Amino acid sequence: MKYIDFDETRELDLIPIGRVAIDFNPTDYYNTLDKCENYKKYVGGSPANIAVGLARLGKKVGFIGKVSDDQFGTYVENFFKDEGIDISHITRTKGGEKLGLTFTEIKSEHESSILMYRDGIADLMLHPDDVDEDYIKSAKAILISGTALSQSPSREACLKAMYLAKKVGTKVIFDIDYRPYNWKNADEIAIYYSVVASNSDMVMGSREEFDLTEAISAPGRTDKETAAHWMSMGNKIVIIKHGKEGSTAHTAEGEYSIKPFPVKAFKSFGGGDGYGSAFIYGLLEQWDIMDCLELGSASASMLVAAHGCSLFMPTVDEIKSFIKDEKEKYGEMVARA
Repeated sequence: MKYIDFDETRELDLIPIGRVAIDFNPTDYYNTLDKCENYKKYVGGSPANIAVGLARLGKKVGFIGKVSDDQFGTYVENFFKDEGIDISHITRTKGGEKLGLTFTEIKSEHESSILMYRDGIADLMLHPDDVDEDYIKSAKAILISGTALSQSPSREACLKAMYLAKKVGTKVIFDIDYRPYNWKNADEIAIYYSVVASNSDMVMGSREEFDLTEAISAPGRTDKETAAHWMSMGNKIVIIKHGKEGSTAHTAEGEYSIKPFPVKAFKSFGGGDGYGSAFIYGLLEQWDIMDCLELGSASASMLVAAHGCSLFMPTVDEIKSFIKDEKEKYGEMVARA
């Protein structure tokens, strides 16, 4: 079913815009960071993870972003190329800005935290000049990450991409992706989140992220009120996540909910990017909304059970096999709300 009418003639399926980082996940896990001594390096950042996730699912993916002019920048470019992601619009910084570093603390199966280094950061140096109309026009959709709106010139680059997408018929997906770093105050968050959410075709985020978005205009909305408002602004799908309680996709036809598939979690982060990439895949394939949710929920569960994010993004066959195994263990309705 077509919930969003993508232009099937476009060369690329999706162009994420925004954050690329380097994740360092401890291999001597179940310790606090001060006691960890060994780490495994991964490409990270929500838009980057979603790009890899969709590429693993067989879609044609580009990227608009800024990386550091050093070996870590080369590492990102080579990793993306190996995954089949077009890097023609990934550019290097000129002012010495470095890729963000993310150190993850895996204290237990149920308790994780993230320590980010986000000052003088490469991804926020993305400039409007780096955004090309022809490249935007080559894709069925772009994905804007809310983190990229936290500072200039990156926020202007995202807004330019958004308005160009509206001009050329490229769909806009907004992943709120809130991180506290680099923002100056709550009003700034609400203003820029609202601008993009008011011009997107699909918006997804946690209840807390929607609360930030609506903090000025209408604090205290219920999920139904939130969905109704952003759909009245033109969004065809509004996804509201509630962590372990699951998530709900709101559409003109109704609301559809999914629960997480039960797994032994290794960490408490990373699932959202697996969810996002798999849900978007189903959407591009014109699947029924519940099938999109099921694929997304399964991918999310697989990711929280893995040591990292980008390197562990599953293929379609791997997700389908996981769903089959889960249903054999827990019943056909295991993830249905």
